[in-house]
Amino acid sequence: MLEAYFPILLFILVGIAIGGVLLGLGSLVSPSRPDPDKLSPYECGFEAFEDARMKFDVRYYLVAILFILFDLEIAFLFPWAVVLPEIGFFGFAAMMVFLAILVVGFVYEWKKGALEWE
Repeated sequence: MLEAYFPILLFILVGIAIGGVLLGLGSLVSPSRPDPDKLSPYECGFEAFEDARMKFDVRYYLVAILFILFDLEIAFLFPWAVVLPEIGFFGFAAMMVFLAILVVGFVYEWKKGALEWE
């Protein structure tokens, strides 16, 4: 049974070996000329004017969570559309309930002003 997994193990080992060889070759061939400007924490042309650990607005995180939620909804819709003929009316009804719950949540967030960005 283990010989069935040998090609996978070989593929992983060859990938790790090639990656290691390329990293080693890059570190040997590349020039190393550090100067104070390259070693400074900011290379954008001016000094930082605020703390890097400043707080973001909560609306940023809310929009990100909503994006992930609706992105996952689309990820569920594609396989459902492919197997719709096999699952029949029950699968269609289950997906409509799923979409209705998501639409209710979306309308709630919209009415609460979560999508407003001022």
